Amino acid sequence: MQGLRSAKQIYQAWRLVQMYRETMGLVKGIGIGMAAAAAVTAIGAKMMKDNKHLRRSVQRAMNAVGQAAGDMMGNVSSMMH
Repeated sequence: MQGLRSAKQIYQAWRLVQMYRETMGLVKGIGIGMAAAAAVTAIGAKMMKDNKHLRRSVQRAMNAVGQAAGDMMGNVSSMMH
């Protein structure tokens, strides 16, 4: 009986350690993602500020994507009615 109880406690402790490791991995991944996004944003902002042609191209692409999304939503809406 005692051996069974100690095995159960060891298993529970092992599970807690595993859950802690998985959580810390998730937190590290989120932190790395946020750092990468900040770096890309800073570089993109600098490029947009310095390059008028790039700014125009990005604006056109954003408008095209917005228009395509609006058209798609219109199509889905008409299918539902």
